[in-house]
Amino acid sequence: MKNRYILYYLTITLLLSYGCSNTKYLPEGDMLYVGSEVNIKDTVIGKKERKALESEMEDLLRPKPNRKIFGLRVKLYFYNLAGEPKKDKGFRYWLRNKVGEPPVLFSQVDMDYNADLLQNYAENKGYFKTRTESDSTSRNRRAEVKYTVELGRQYKIRTVTFPEDSTRIDTAVAKLKHWSLLRPGNPYDLNVIKAERERIDRLLKNKGYYYFNPDYILVQADSTVGNRQVDMFVKVKQETPQEARKPYTINNIYIYPNYSISNLQDTIRPPLDSVQQYKDFKIIDPENTFRPIIFDRSLYFHKGDIYNRKDHNLSLNRLVNLGVFKFVKNEFYPADTTNALDAYYYLSPLPRKSIRVETIAKTNSANYNGTELNVNWSNRNTFRAAELLTLSVFGGLEVQVSGQNKGYNVYRVGGEASLVWPRFITPFEVRSSSGFVPKTRALVSYEYQNRQKLYSLNSFRGQFGYLWKENIHKEHQLNAIDINYVSPANVTDEYRNQIADNPSLQRVIDKQLIFGPTYSYTYTNTMRKFKRHTFYYKGSLDLAGTITGLATGANVKQGDTINILNVPFSQFVKMEHDFRHYLRLSRNSKLASRIIAGIGVPYGNSSELPFMRQFFVGGTNSIRAFRARSIGPGSYRDPDIDENGFLPDQSGDLKLELNTEYRTKLYKIIEGALFVDAGNIWLWNERKDLNGENIAPGAKFSKDFYKELAVGTGFGLRFDLSFLVLRTDLAFPIRKPWLPEGDRWVLDEVDFGGKYWRKENLVFNLAIGYPF
Repeated sequence: MKNRYILYYLTITLLLSYGCSNTKYLPEGDMLYVGSEVNIKDTVIGKKERKALESEMEDLLRPKPNRKIFGLRVKLYFYNLAGEPKKDKGFRYWLRNKVGEPPVLFSQVDMDYNADLLQNYAENKGYFKTRTESDSTSRNRRAEVKYTVELGRQYKIRTVTFPEDSTRIDTAVAKLKHWSLLRPGNPYDLNVIKAERERIDRLLKNKGYYYFNPDYILVQADSTVGNRQVDMFVKVKQETPQEARKPYTINNIYIYPNYSISNLQDTIRPPLDSVQQYKDFKIIDPENTFRPIIFDRSLYFHKGDIYNRKDHNLSLNRLVNLGVFKFVKNEFYPADTTNALDAYYYLSPLPRKSIRVETIAKTNSANYNGTELNVNWSNRNTFRAAELLTLSVFGGLEVQVSGQNKGYNVYRVGGEASLVWPRFITPFEVRSSSGFVPKTRALVSYEYQNRQKLYSLNSFRGQFGYLWKENIHKEHQLNAIDINYVSPANVTDEYRNQIADNPSLQRVIDKQLIFGPTYSYTYTNTMRKFKRHTFYYKGSLDLAGTITGLATGANVKQGDTINILNVPFSQFVKMEHDFRHYLRLSRNSKLASRIIAGIGVPYGNSSELPFMRQFFVGGTNSIRAFRARSIGPGSYRDPDIDENGFLPDQSGDLKLELNTEYRTKLYKIIEGALFVDAGNIWLWNERKDLNGENIAPGAKFSKDFYKELAVGTGFGLRFDLSFLVLRTDLAFPIRKPWLPEGDRWVLDEVDFGGKYWRKENLVFNLAIGYPF
C-alpha cells in the first residue's frame, strides 16, 4: 500500500510539474492558447446536422492550438525543456526545433477575424442573417475561446434559370440545364455554385470551347423573393472574350518523340525537311526512334475533329501509360485556319535500357522472415513500338528462427523473361476507349525452391494474356494460356518417413501439370481517401484442363486417368472472391473489413485440386491467432502433430475467411489496431489412402460448415515509415474448430498471466504492409 501511495504521489507531481512547465516560459502578460469551441444556437436543424456544422466551423479557426498526445502537449514540453540553444546545431537545437513546438499564444488569436470567418461560412451555406459572438475565458495562464453562432433560417432554391438568348454560347449553356447541380428545393450553397460553374466549363470543353473557363459563368442569386427562398440565374458574362464563345476544331498535329526538356527553342515551327507525315500526324523524329503506329494507337485527336477535353486527357494518359516517356507535354496554338487549333506533343523518352538491383526485406503468410535479391534488366522500346522486354533473376532466403518450422528454411532462386506489347494482339482488331493502354503479355519463368531437410521443387510457368483497365477503378487480366509444371527433387528420408505417417503429404511432392485460361477482375475506389465508404473487390476464375478433359473422356473415379508427359493433368474449376469495405469513422480512424470466399471443384481427371492451387488460412495476412496454414481442413487436426517440429501446410478445396479491424492513429507514424478474424478451409471430397480409408476425418465440407470456423482476436501497432508500413500484431484464438463440438469456444481459458497459456496461444506476427 505504501508503495502504491508513493507511485500516486510521483504521478501527480510529474503531471503538475509538466503542466507548469508549459506556461512557465510564456512572455510576460500573455497566455497559452488551448483551443476554441463553436456553439450553434439553433432549434430548427437537427442535432446531428448541428454537430457536423460545428465540427466544420471549428476546422476553420486559426491558429490551431499546440498538438496533444494522449491529452498532453508533449511537443511544447520538449520545446521549453530545450531552452534557447546557443548554436544552430547540436542536441538542444534538434530537440527544440525538430521535436518541439513553440507555444501558440493567446495574443495571436484574432477573435473578430474568426467570428467573421464563421459568419461568412454560414452565409455561404445559405444561413443568411447569421450573427456570431466570441468570448474568452482564462485560468492558470491558459486561455480558450468560445464562439456562439446564431443561425438565420437556411434559404432554399426556388427556381433556376439558364440563358435564353440565341447566341451560340448561350444556346450551348442552356442545353446543359438538365443535369444541373442547382436544383429547386435544395439549400443555397456557394460550394455547389462553384461546382456548377466547373461542370458547365467541363462540358463546354467537350464541345470544342477550348478557351472557355469557369470564370466566364455568372450565377446570380435573388434573395428578395420572400419566404426564405432564392431565384438563381445562370448567365455567360458579357465581358467573355470572343475566342471563348466559339468551338474549335483540330488542324495539324505535331509530335516530337525526342523532345528535351532543356530545349529552349523560341519557335514551335519544325523544319519542313524533318517532318514525317503519317496519317493525320506530323512526326519530327529524324532518328526513327519510334514507329509511328504507336501514336495512331495513343492519340484520340485526328485532323478535323472538334476539340474535346475528354479526348485531350485520354491522349495524354495513354502516352504516359506507354511507359517509355519521362515527360509528356501538350500545347495548342491557333492555326492559320479559322476556329482551328494546331496540337503539339512534346515527348521526352526514358533511357531505352536500364538495370535495377533490389534488395527486399520480407515476411510472408507462413510467418517466415527473410530477404530477396532481384536483378532486372529492361528494354523499353524493344521493337521501336514501346514494347517492354524484362529479364529478371532472383534469389532469396526465408527463415523461421523459433517456434513453428524452426530450422526448415526455404531457399529460392530463379529467373523470368516477359515481353509486353502496348496493344491487343488478337486475330481480329480490338479497340479500347480507355485512357489506359491495353497490354498483351508473354511470360516464361523458372523457380528452384529448396525446403531445407525436406524436399526441393522445380517450377516452370508460361503465360500469354491480356491486361487492360476500363478506368482508374476497374482492371481486367485474362491469360488465354497459363501453363504450370512442377517437379520434385531431393526428397529427404525425413520427409518420406512423415509421408508414411501422413499420406496426404505426398501431394506436395507429386508432379503437377496445370494448364488452362485464368481471368481476374479488380474494382477499387480506395484511392478516394475522404469518402466515408470505400470498397475493394477482386474476383478470379481458373479453368484448368477443361477442353482436354472433355476431349479425352478423363474420369479419375472410373480409373480413366489421362497423362501428358507422364503426368496426370489437373482438371478443375476454381473461383475466389475477395471483398473489402473501409468505413471512415473520423479523420484518423476507420473500420476495415474483408470477406474471402473461394471454391475449387475438381472433376474429370482430378479428385482434388493440385496442392499449389489449393486454399490455405492462418498466418500474418489471414487469421492471425493461428500459425500459418495450420487451420483445417474442417475440424480435422493431425493427432501426431509436433508443434516444435515441421508443421505441414493444411490445404483445402473451399475457403471462407472473415476479418474486421479497427484502425486509429495514435501518434504521427504510429497507428493502433484491434481485430477479429474467422475462417476455415474444407475438402470437396474425402481424402483417402491407398486402402480407401479416410485419412482426414472432419475435413469434408458439409451443411454444418459454420460450426467449424476458427476465430481469433488481438491488437497491433503499425509504423508508417512512408516508404513501407511495418506491422506488429499480437493475437490469440478464442475458438478452435478441432475441439469437440460444444467445447470449441475457449474464451473462458484466456489467461494472460499463465505461462503455459501464453506459450500455447499467443501468436506474434511481424509483417510489412497492412493485412488487407
